[in-house]
Amino acid sequence: MRTAYLDTSFFIAIVFGEPGTGRLQRILAAHERVLTSDLLVAESLAAAVREGIELELLRPALRTLTLVLPSRSLEDEMRQALELGRLRGADLWHVACALFVAGPARRDLAFLTRDAVQRTVARRLGFATP
Repeated sequence: MRTAYLDTSFFIAIVFGEPGTGRLQRILAAHERVLTSDLLVAESLAAAVREGIELELLRPALRTLTLVLPSRSLEDEMRQALELGRLRGADLWHVACALFVAGPARRDLAFLTRDAVQRTVARRLGFATP
């Protein structure tokens, strides 16, 4: 599996050096292409300001990511995800973006998150969740 969808919790854990960062970096490094939504950018910038981290320090890490910018509503994907579990709005958006990108090839896209509920829903949808 060479492509992954990255949610904010996974990204922030690495960038902020939270416990277990080495393992997360190895998982991320196993993927040639890393996709995410602009929501990750917004949440990461907000977290950096909250933690007193210089925003420019995030720029190199953010540049390695490919943004998913849907050209339509993801309501269908959101409804599909919600049939399998309750998700907060931001988590729902990440899962819906991954569904949008993967289409029927879900097994070919890893979903990287540290959130247990989000991981469970992603797994139920057919994504690999290392």
